[in-house]
Formats: sequence, C-alpha cells, structure tokens
Amino acid sequence: MPAAAAPPLTLRQRRRAVATREIVEAAEHHIAGNGPAALSLRAVARSLGMTVQALYHYFPNRDALVTVLITKAYDDLADAVQRAAGTAPDDPSIPPFVTAAEAYRGWAIAHPELFQLLYGTPLRDYAAPAEGPTTHAMRRMSAVFQRLLFSGFTESQLAAADTRTLSPALRAHLEALPPDGASALPAPATVLMLSGWGHMHGLVVLEVFGHTSFMAGHTAEIFRTAMRDLLTDIHRRIPDTATAAGRAG
Repeated sequence: MPAAAAPPLTLRQRRRAVATREIVEAAEHHIAGNGPAALSLRAVARSLGMTVQALYHYFPNRDALVTVLITKAYDDLADAVQRAAGTAPDDPSIPPFVTAAEAYRGWAIAHPELFQLLYGTPLRDYAAPAEGPTTHAMRRMSAVFQRLLFSGFTESQLAAADTRTLSPALRAHLEALPPDGASALPAPATVLMLSGWGHMHGLVVLEVFGHTSFMAGHTAEIFRTAMRDLLTDIHRRIPDTATAAGRAG
C-alpha cells in the first residue's frame, strides 16, 4: 500500500516556516559580511525588523541557530559535490572524483565565510549536538567521496590496501568508529580516505584563506593535478582481487 500523504501544513506552520527561512537567510548574510565569529542574534533580528525576543520564538539561543546554519552549509556543499559527481565533464578523461573535488573547492571559494563556519576557528562556547543534524550532514558528504574513491572495489580489496602496518590499537579504534559514509570501511580504507581528505581539504584551506595568492591564477590547474595524482596513488595502494585473496589467506 502506498504511504499516506502527509497532512497539509496549517497557516500557522507555513508562516513559521517562512519566518524561519528568512532568519536563516539573514544570518547567512550577516556571516558573509562580518564572518562567523561576529554572528549575533540581536543583529540578525534587527536586520529583519524583529526584536530579539521575537526571534527567540524560532531559535531559543544562538547555538540552535548555529546548528541550523552549519547543517545547511554542509548540505549545500554536499549538493554541489553530488551534482558535480553526477554530471558528465567536458573532458571525459577527468574522473568523477576529481570533478567532485573541484566542486568542493569551487563552493569553498564562492562561500568563504560559510566554509570558515564549517572548518575555521570553532565558535566560542559552541558545541554541536552529539549525533545531531550537523553530524548527519557531514556524513552525507563523506558518503559521496567514499563512493567515488572506492566504487568497484570489494571489501576484501579495501581490507588489504597498502597503508603500511597499522598498530593493533589504531586498527581497533578505526574498526569501532561509526560509519561516516554509505557503509563502514575496513581500517586500511579509512586511513586512505582520511589521508586523501586531508590532502584535498588542505589545498582548499590554503587557497580560501589566502595562502596561495603567489600562484597568480594557477591554483585550479595545481589542484586538478594534485587530485588526479591523489586518486592514482590511492587506487595504486588497493590490490587486485587475486592479490587481496592471497593476503587474506
């Protein structure tokens, strides 16, 4: 039987949804102009012609608004990455992972303040709720990159990936982690993904925070080359099925 349709929203619910969206958009605009650290409920309320007391009807405190902003930023970034991964590039020789990584870079450059909200200096006294919406939004993006990096490889291949010898303590810790992507990864694959993520993200951080201006417009080419090499190196470390089976045996 098809699922029953959700009842339509009441007028009160529709008005609340519109007001909430306007508050979030005003907060994003405030961050874009002043940076994440300057986020103020009073300033956001003033920009909307509201009192801060009225704003509290929608967000009881700053942390509640920050959580929504971070979740939305992660979702917007994941949307950009996912769209790029599913779009055929002009150059068919460019792997989907590279296209997705370039979308990650492009979003960060286009939204530096929101990128800073996600990955810059943590906001004073803010702690994201454990296993809350920000965590789930981050895992959604992680799932996209996990799929692009490891699609086509079996679990035994990923488990046999060459990451040098992992200490028993590190291996046990990695295997106990909750899945950050579509599924849990064997410990060696998790190491590869974290290393690859650090490489990709580090290059983007350097550019967004102005540390590569000396490259005079060549950063896109450098980034593409680095992502191609990164993907080649990760795949080189994953054995074929026969070798993986031999190592398992």
